[in-house]
Amino acid sequence: MDKEIELGDKVMCVHTGFQGTAVCKSEFINGCVQWSVLPRLLSTSKSAKEGLMPEEVDIDSQSLKVVSKKKVAVEKQETGGPMRRGLKARGF
Repeated sequence: MDKEIELGDKVMCVHTGFQGTAVCKSEFINGCVQWSVLPRLLSTSKSAKEGLMPEEVDIDSQSLKVVSKKKVAVEKQETGGPMRRGLKARGF
């Protein structure tokens, strides 16, 4: 299952229902793969009022399923403007 999870995906633990964003992938020598999942900070929570960040939770990849994929921003590519004939103007 870990092949379909990418950094930034929203994931959920199928056993506990814990949801959050996948922020770190850890691969161990014995083959175990865990993802660090950071929960969403609600503005009404005590931690948000105190300015604290929530702690991430490490969950085995087999226990996670993707709720939604990360949004990929489409970058506008600049063309660089009109072509200049600088080389001929310099006599090259």
